[in-house]
This record gives sequence, C-alpha cells and structure tokens, in this order.
Amino acid sequence: MQQKPATTRVKIHDIIQARWSPRAFDPDKPVSHDDLLALLEAAHWAPSCFNDQPWRFVVCDKATDETDWQHAFSILAEKNQRWVKNAPVLILAVAMENFNHNGQPNRWAMYDTGAAGVSLCLQATAMGMCVHQMGGFDAEKAREVFNLPGDCRPMAMMAVGYQADADVLDDDFKETELAARSRAALNERFYAGQWGRGVE
Repeated sequence: MQQKPATTRVKIHDIIQARWSPRAFDPDKPVSHDDLLALLEAAHWAPSCFNDQPWRFVVCDKATDETDWQHAFSILAEKNQRWVKNAPVLILAVAMENFNHNGQPNRWAMYDTGAAGVSLCLQATAMGMCVHQMGGFDAEKAREVFNLPGDCRPMAMMAVGYQADADVLDDDFKETELAARSRAALNERFYAGQWGRGVE
C-alpha cells in the first residue's frame, strides 16, 4: 500500500507522521465490530470543554446494515461518491450546539468534535486502517436522513476502512493519491508571542 509519511523539521510520533487521508479503500475488507468500537472509544476519550463531550457520531457499517450505509452515501457530493463507494464504514460527525449541563450555547463544541475526530483517525492509523474526512456532503439532507435534532451541527463525513492500491481509483483521483504530501512552512501557521511573528 501507499505509504506517505510526513516530512517534518523535528521528529514526531510515528502514528502522527504516518496518518494521512487516502481515497483508495479495499471494498472486500470490512471493519470488524471490535475494531470499530476501538475507533469510537478513541474518539470517546478526546478532551472537551467541561468534559461535555459534545460530539455525536452516526456510524453506518455496510457489512451490518447496507441501508444505513446507503443513506450516508446519498448525502455525499457526487465527486466524493466516486471513491467512497469502496469504503466499508461511513461516519457522520455531529457537534451539539448547547452544553449538556446548562443548555447554554457551547462555542467550543465544533473544536471539541474535531478533537474527537482526530483521536479516531490516529487510532485507525495505529490499527492499520485509514480515515478520510470530508466536508463535501449535504448537511440539510443529513438532518433529514438521520433524523438529527435541531440543536446540532453536522460537521464532517468520515470514510473508514483498509487501504487499497491506488489502481482502484479513477485516474484523476489516482494522481492525487500518489502525489507527495505537503504543508505550508511551520512559521506561516504558528506564531511566537504575537500574530504574524513566525515560530523559528
């Protein structure tokens, strides 16, 4: 399978260095129930403001309920559907907009839900799986399809499974799959003491 470790200025943990977002999934290799629970446990233990745990994940496993999986697939943008068709699990990440303990708006809910998503991704990498998170989906259709409550915000769809060879992809996706990874320079995104003064 394609390995694309991050090129870093200093050594970071192997799991973080190895994590990336492939589009080539093996359609013949389902995710076991126990392995799926391990991914959810990792997300479950993410940090959150007041330990509120504002995330909710709607898990759609093709192996156990193809109808649910098709519902998740139906809300994706057409371009994403072209490669997601091979992913055995789709997960909708949702952020609850109000705190559980007092019903007041939780302005950290999206941040915390993102943290839970990253925890899931890192656990997947540690277990030899991969996750590709997507913003290309119809949030309003997701509300309808999954009967979501009004006080939440659909944040991302995640394709989860085992990596396949890039040859399973259309040519335009294959090119991206095989391309080198890149990031902006560290000092363009991380500042020392004040805005715009890049960390060196």
